[in-house]
Amino acid sequence: MAASKPVEAAVVAAAVPSSGSGVGGGGTAGPGTGGLPRWQLALAVGAPLLLGAGAIYLWSRQQRRREARGRGDASGLKRNSERKTPEGRASPAPGSGHPEGPGAHLDMNSLDRAQAAKNKGNKYFKAGKYEQAIQCYTEAISLCPTEKNVDLSTFYQNRAAAFEQLQKWKEVAQDCTKAVELNPKYVKALFRRAKAHEKLDNKKECLEDVTAVCILEGFQNQQSMLLADKVLKLLGKEKAKEKYKNREPLMPSPQFIKSYFSSFTDDIISQPMLKGEKSDEDKDKEGEALEVKENSGYLKAKQYMEEENYDKIISECSKEIDAEGKYMAEALLLRATFYLLIGNANAAKPDLDKVISLKEANVKLRANALIKRGSMFMQQQQPLLSTQDFNMAADIDPQNADVYHHRGQLKILLDQVEEAVADFDECIRLRPESALAQAQKCFALYRQAYTGNNSSQIQAAMKGFEEVIKKFPRCAEGYALYAQALTDQQQFGKADEMYDKCIDLEPDNATTYVHKGLLQLQWKQDLDRGLELISKAIEIDNKCDFAYETMGTIEVQRGNMEKAIDMFNKAINLAKSEMEMAHLYSLCDAAHAQTEVAKKYGLKPPTL
Repeated sequence: MAASKPVEAAVVAAAVPSSGSGVGGGGTAGPGTGGLPRWQLALAVGAPLLLGAGAIYLWSRQQRRREARGRGDASGLKRNSERKTPEGRASPAPGSGHPEGPGAHLDMNSLDRAQAAKNKGNKYFKAGKYEQAIQCYTEAISLCPTEKNVDLSTFYQNRAAAFEQLQKWKEVAQDCTKAVELNPKYVKALFRRAKAHEKLDNKKECLEDVTAVCILEGFQNQQSMLLADKVLKLLGKEKAKEKYKNREPLMPSPQFIKSYFSSFTDDIISQPMLKGEKSDEDKDKEGEALEVKENSGYLKAKQYMEEENYDKIISECSKEIDAEGKYMAEALLLRATFYLLIGNANAAKPDLDKVISLKEANVKLRANALIKRGSMFMQQQQPLLSTQDFNMAADIDPQNADVYHHRGQLKILLDQVEEAVADFDECIRLRPESALAQAQKCFALYRQAYTGNNSSQIQAAMKGFEEVIKKFPRCAEGYALYAQALTDQQQFGKADEMYDKCIDLEPDNATTYVHKGLLQLQWKQDLDRGLELISKAIEIDNKCDFAYETMGTIEVQRGNMEKAIDMFNKAINLAKSEMEMAHLYSLCDAAHAQTEVAKKYGLKPPTL
């Protein structure tokens, strides 16, 4: 079993796996599927905050919150602060005072007349007479001395506010642009233009503006942060839909595939070939091999599985299916499984549907197909269909431990921890030697206790982990999940020891190195060591999207946007699902936006 992303993401182990995980064999539910998305990553890098799917980062936000609470000062957060419009003056900026010297009297008079027109416009605005307000603001703009940048920017921003009330979004954007040209760090104008761009469906421009706003506000205003998150998700989904449709299927690494199949104990297609299915040492090997090759595409596919020649499996299964051979049901299930592994859920579903409908097929084949289809539905954020498939699997094969194991993971995602524990208990009853189910049960109990801040239950769960690793010292997953719990408890030294145990048991598991690298950042703030370990993960498995994503996340926080974008793009090309790809595009787009904001306004968030 593989060290993994948190167990919240485990349910897709049986559907569309991501090489960043291995709980239960290796799938990631990705963002938005429940639980605490990327909570381990957020913990490991400490104070910087990942905003939703979008990777807009804040250095020391939590510290500022603590300080604000300590002062009893709600203004320290400004989470729901309103942007009142119109206004009397612009955001503070240099050169906003009145001029001195020759000609000052004339300027003062023209400025005073402009201010009077603006004040009249404000009265019309408050009365809901927006057309009249626009006329007054236009008069103020025409009267205002051109060198009075800040005052002039205010008049443009106020006129934009009136246009906004009339939903004239193009005019809003134009006036806000004038205001920002005059006062480049004008938060109100930037945010109003961001909203106008949103209405005009200019997502890229909206993102750049709202990113600038977030940085200027120190990531303290919930309104702008929510807009940033919203547009990042929309951009991510839009780009992923196009990219995923035309992507080249990519087979995961052999280690990942083996880890995936190891999560099933009642899966016929992943079992070694039976004696009668392959050539016996005493038989004519050449003749037997020829028979397998010519007469059974499925048996040939199984042979390729044992040889780790995974690229040929789908085509051999197709031969068996086209010939309607003896092993057609098995071939359908094996082909569907590899379609899922290469990220082609659309091709997998018809095969799974057919296996499920074959009443004469082995019940374990049908149950396994239901588990995989149910997990696929959960990954696609269809929990009702997912639950139906798992329940059907339990009805038709009630003695199948895999059903309860994977349904338990589903229940965790749905925050139904008591039901998850009951499923893990049933799995353990059916297969007492299932170390993975026992470790995941401990982790489910731990997360419930941790989120409920129940110290006695936390201690009981930690003791349960100790018992699991003592009883199953060869189960890498037990050490990995225990390490995550220990990290929560800030027992970093012991967590590091647990990751070392994982590496001893599975030296080719890239994900363990990523987690160990993240631990170095949280524990010792040792950036060099953390990056060294994550680089090692990539060296071990150059298809580990989790390693590229994590490396990109860290580079964003270091301010190395170009390298971060390169890492995110590599992860995008390895994504196993459209949803995971959308999340990665959001990260990449956030890094792009920060790059553009730095160029335009010289604004950069604090870095590691």
